[in-house]
Amino acid sequence: MNNRQLFLSHLAQTTDFPLMIEIEKAEGIYMFGPEGKQYIDLISGIGVSNVGHRHPKVLTAIQEQLDKYLHLMVYGEYVQSPQTLLAKAICDTLPSHLDNVYLVNSGSEAVEGALKLAKRYTNRREIISCVNAYHGSSHGSLSVGGNEIFKRAYRPLLPGIKNIAFGSVEELSEITQDTAAIIVETVQGEAGIKVASAAYFQALRKRCDETGTLLILDEIQAGFGRTGKFWAFEHYGIQPDILVCAKGMGGGMPIGAFIANKDVMGVFKDNPLLGHISTFGGHPVSAAASLATIKIIQEENLLETVEEKTDLFKKLLVHPKIKGIRNKGLMMAIEFESFEVLKPIIDRAIELGVITDWFLFCDDSMRIAPPLVITESQIKEACEIIIRSINEV
Repeated sequence: MNNRQLFLSHLAQTTDFPLMIEIEKAEGIYMFGPEGKQYIDLISGIGVSNVGHRHPKVLTAIQEQLDKYLHLMVYGEYVQSPQTLLAKAICDTLPSHLDNVYLVNSGSEAVEGALKLAKRYTNRREIISCVNAYHGSSHGSLSVGGNEIFKRAYRPLLPGIKNIAFGSVEELSEITQDTAAIIVETVQGEAGIKVASAAYFQALRKRCDETGTLLILDEIQAGFGRTGKFWAFEHYGIQPDILVCAKGMGGGMPIGAFIANKDVMGVFKDNPLLGHISTFGGHPVSAAASLATIKIIQEENLLETVEEKTDLFKKLLVHPKIKGIRNKGLMMAIEFESFEVLKPIIDRAIELGVITDWFLFCDDSMRIAPPLVITESQIKEACEIIIRSINEV
């Protein structure tokens, strides 16, 4: 059996129509098939490869750690330099009160930890999230998701969950002294890149302060430079109580984190002891790759180029079939009339060597979130192929 047959026979499938793109190698913004076919990855593996595929400095960090040790012990028991250096580097990008990092393996795990932390610290049980939010697929993270289509088959989920409209100042009154936390994507991803105003986020922060509610910001997609700031909340003049990140954090390796004040995080130390546990959280190889990723973003000045690259995409992606473009930095949604119009365009672009996607809760819009290292000439090449795909379809 060849790889495609083995894929269909033995790997669990989540749709009846997987893309079935076979990749043998990846480098920078490119992925390559078995026969050498080249694809431009305009979605960064869904927001993961912010510094590109197999960045040399990430590979060096991984190799150096491989030569030292792999897994040693459950998270938080041994002093491991990849973890401690990464935690310090993350805290250095943040306001001073966000000084304690809990490393996990993925975004869903980070959300799970953040929800537990908020309940434990406040001794409250209600959690509020937003309509069309996406926070992951595990039981707790799915519970705070905001789309019933993805939730209804798995009910009953966590009790005490309430959804409000993202960006609505009026609905912030739903946050009360019974609310442990509100979890909000700083930029809504799977809703199709929905952006709220600074006034909304400032009102959200104020309401949380008034009610003693913890503000959890989910930057699993928006963090690590995707929007042109290292953290998307920097655009809005606010600070979270708990910050959640993953995806672009690892330079291609699996890792996530939730971050809070040391006093808040300290509730995991007793009643019960070991209040949150992870065997592989902060795996030393992933932690080394993540530390390298932070250094790359900073040393290669990737944040400074996001705006001009975004503007170039918007300048080049002009066509009667394109109804509009929503974005926050290089987190973009290209709107079409419908999924029926969009899907053949995506398929044709893949045939021509450009990989895009749609969104879970917004299937009339094309996802574009390229590696931050993409160049001007590569943007032009990718946009030419997208426009050609629109014309040919």
